[in-house]
Formats: sequence, C-alpha cells, structure tokens
Amino acid sequence: MTASPEFALPCPDLGPWRTGNTGVEGVWQFDGDQPGRHVMISALVHGNELCGAWALLGLLQAGLRPQRGRLTLAFCNLAAFDRFDPLNHDASRFVDEDLNRQWLVERIEAGGSQERRRAAQLRPFVEQADWLLDLHSMHERGQPLLLTGVQPRNRALARALGAPEHIVVDAGHKDGVRMRDFGRFGELADNGTHSLLIECGFHGDLSSRSVAQDACLRFLRESGTVDEAVLLAALPGWLQPPAPRQWALEVTGPVVARSPAFRFVEPFQGLEMIEKAGTVIGWNEGESVTTPYDDCVLVMPSVRQARAGVTVVRFARRSPL
Repeated sequence: MTASPEFALPCPDLGPWRTGNTGVEGVWQFDGDQPGRHVMISALVHGNELCGAWALLGLLQAGLRPQRGRLTLAFCNLAAFDRFDPLNHDASRFVDEDLNRQWLVERIEAGGSQERRRAAQLRPFVEQADWLLDLHSMHERGQPLLLTGVQPRNRALARALGAPEHIVVDAGHKDGVRMRDFGRFGELADNGTHSLLIECGFHGDLSSRSVAQDACLRFLRESGTVDEAVLLAALPGWLQPPAPRQWALEVTGPVVARSPAFRFVEPFQGLEMIEKAGTVIGWNEGESVTTPYDDCVLVMPSVRQARAGVTVVRFARRSPL
C-alpha cells in the first residue's frame, strides 16, 4: 500500500447535530413555506470522508432553511465515522462493507451487515428525494470530480452548476449500486430527478472542505430551494470561482484488481492523458494493464483499497462538456 498523504482536515464534532430531527440518527429535514422540490444532500457515506460532514455541519449551524420544497441533510455512515483515526483513516471507510455499493433493493432487504442496515434506515429519504447531491472525497490527492452517471439530465445540471472542471460520465461500478444510481435516480428517461456525486479531493486536504461547501451552495441555488442572495448571506466565503471550462470524461471501462498485489508503473495522480494506445500503466497478477486507445484519461487511480474485485482505475475519453 502506498503511503498516505498528510491528513490536515480535522475531524468535525457533530455534537447535537448528530441526533437529527426525523427519528433516524443523523438525518435532518426542513420544510419551506412554498412548494418545491425535495432536495437531499448526503455526507459520510464513507466514514473517513470528512469534507461533506463539515459542509452539512455548516448548513445546520448557519440555520439555513429551504424557502421552497423540502431539504434533507444526512450524515450517513456514523458507525464508520466513529472509528475515524487520522493515522489510519482507510480503516474507517466502512464497518463491514462499502455503503455506496448496497443500493439495490435485494441487498438492502437481505440485511446482514452494518451498512445494509443503515441503507435500510436511509432508504425512505433517498426514495422521496427529487434531487440528490452526495458528498465524497478521494483516497489520493487529485482535482475534484463531479460524477453524473449516464443520464443527460445530470450532465446538463453539471453544466449549469459551472464547477468543478472535470465531469465524469459513468455507469457506476460492477461490485454494487451507488446511492446516486438508486431507484428513480438510475432511470435513463427524464423523470424530473437529478443526482450527482462529487469527489472533492483528498480526504485530508483542507481544500476538500471548500469544494464541498461550494458544491452545496451551487446545488441549492440551482434546485430553487434557496435564493442565491440568501445563500450568499448565510454562507459567506462558500461560493468559489466557477471553472474556467468544463470537460466531460466519458468512462469506457474499469480496471479491476485481481488481488491486493495490483501495482501501477508510476504514482499516477489522476486525469493523466496517456497519448498512445497499448501503453503499460500497471500489473495485475503478473499481466500487464494497457491503455485501450490513444489519448486515454486515467480516472481516480488508487491501490489503497486494492483487493480482488475492486476497481483501481477507470479509462475515459475527454471532450468539452
């Protein structure tokens, strides 16, 4: 396993905000005075991804309330978060299994793990939501990425948000369904829903918190939940400059590790564009891993969670958003 970058982002104290107001620990809901969308922002799907928790904490501490519709804020995997140790942060990603691979009805109803039980508690809120923003961070240092899935409506929303610069268009992971692909969110036809997942940078970088805050403000503004003037007054310093341009990274396929022994040929940071097809980028149980086409972009390469069946990098083609 590669050495982890320094973890500079402090662990937030959720204090009284941990309780929630819905009867489900960590979940808050507020209703506006006017009709509108049900908007949900989720954090701590992985217990070591603190930037989203800081953003939700900031929204709660600011007393932000929806002017229209309903706003749900969810601290998701609290059991994993409780195990957080900055010196061994990978160990608090989950308790039994990845919460962001359990979003299939059959898995949730089968139960049997801490994460599936928690998914069952969160499921009603996810099913009711019209718009979902899921806040995450990365194993390695890298530029923020906004994941839209393959739905054109989410790609259009990414363009309207104006940040970050790189937009990943992908169909998810082979080892399970993400929250942002669950139920109505995963339907290809335009059904009025929108769901985005943002990777805000390395787990322990202070900048990941700023990216999460900026994403929340932009998402709430575009959803019509809260007017921009109200957001800017309540959340000073949260809005960052828009991206100078935006690129779509259309994922064509993953590289899945066969064992924890997977290795890259060099310490890739992500978003490298490999000029020639057939370039060796890694070794998977003695077999070379090569780029499938010219100008191939590497999306989120990391061996920190490498084991059989885990995606260690994805290949993508880049084009203007």
